[in-house]
Amino acid sequence: MASDFETQFITATDKPALVACSNTELTGTVKCALRELDYKVHTVTAHGTFLTRFSQVRYRVVVIDELFAATRPEENQSLLALQKMPMSQRRHATVILLGQNFVTFDPMQAFQKSVHAVINLAELALLKQLIEKAVADNNLFLQNFREAQNNLSRL
Repeated sequence: MASDFETQFITATDKPALVACSNTELTGTVKCALRELDYKVHTVTAHGTFLTRFSQVRYRVVVIDELFAATRPEENQSLLALQKMPMSQRRHATVILLGQNFVTFDPMQAFQKSVHAVINLAELALLKQLIEKAVADNNLFLQNFREAQNNLSRL
């Protein structure tokens, strides 16, 4: 088992993921699902840490609970900061929002929250598969954009 110190470092071959959840049980469930998908998981417990980590590492997946460090969704400063960020600063990550009032994979709810996918907390038993699907859908959706971006960077 890797120590906490070892899991902090990201190499070129790692698939980094960032988890921001409201309680330790939910955090553990999300971490377990991501590790089964071979992600190197970083967890945060405060908004400042979330924003610092997100700005320093190009995470492939970000899983955030709508009540992360908040009592009401409107108080979730990390989610609000992500929503206000220009798309170019967050396009590298598949952002998944967890909450009790979402319909899993409802595109309008995801659009309203400026995330790639929403997942209802009642479906945590399928979290690994739901994360896998959200990432695959996002990669398919952004494939042409990423190819064009890579071609432009070669010029």
